[in-house]
Amino acid sequence: MRSAGKHVRLFLGEHDSEQADATLSLGEVCVRSVRSPDKTTPNEDAAAVIQVGVDSLVLAVADGVGSTAAAREASNAAVQTLSRILEDVPRDEPRLRPAILDAVEQANKAVLGLAPRGAATTLVVAQLNAAQLRCYHVGDSELLAVGQRGRIKQRVVPHSPTGFAVEAGLLDEDEAVRHDQRHVLFNVIGSPDMRVEVGPALDLAARDTVLLASDGLFDNLFIDEIVDSIRVGPLAAAANRLVERVAKRMSGNGSRDQPCKPDDLTVVLFRPRLGVREVKNHPSPRRSGGVATSNE
Repeated sequence: MRSAGKHVRLFLGEHDSEQADATLSLGEVCVRSVRSPDKTTPNEDAAAVIQVGVDSLVLAVADGVGSTAAAREASNAAVQTLSRILEDVPRDEPRLRPAILDAVEQANKAVLGLAPRGAATTLVVAQLNAAQLRCYHVGDSELLAVGQRGRIKQRVVPHSPTGFAVEAGLLDEDEAVRHDQRHVLFNVIGSPDMRVEVGPALDLAARDTVLLASDGLFDNLFIDEIVDSIRVGPLAAAANRLVERVAKRMSGNGSRDQPCKPDDLTVVLFRPRLGVREVKNHPSPRRSGGVATSNE
């Protein structure tokens, strides 16, 4: 874990395993990032926990595309650019949406500069203002918001053939896990045609759990297993449970009908603090031109 200021923690794949548990003003955050068990090269995932003032928090996960040094550079560039841009946001009256969109655009330019080496990355970002969530994503790193009883309140749609097919009802969720086009991406950071998908605002209940993760999670656990792992119990225990379940699947010790794909794994969990409500009434931001909006 590398610290980049009092309110910023970046996880850049510098160790085989990285983790952190923190209680912040808005709630609890747990990060787990583990290198794939079947390789010796560094973890190509990256993550960030960025507190912007007392009432705002930004979480992010990036997954470098491919198995090259440039893939790791791309994921690191994404979270480092996000951190740098948000460091300049006023703490007393933060306007996070334009800053996050600007950071993604600048990250795309930076990664395009690495393009001759095959660099690209996914990125999923959670913007948290008191008890409200808004997500941004590019590629197939995912975000889930889950209620205590297991209801999925929000989930991003991966920018892939299987992601769109599942959303349209053309492909079963469990079938998609094994589909041969699961890792084909329509949209990545490091593309001239990159677009950011911005999700709707979601009011979080006190016991809701927000998950951001690279595809190392979703390639090895079914969605009901993920929800069951995170919806209740201490947050750190939930994070550990996810890592342990994925490690078992990656080892190949499960049954034939269970998914198994060794890969880097990064998960970030957030649960709001009891009693946290919106302190200031910020007007709902209008859609900006050229930015797609989620259907969720």
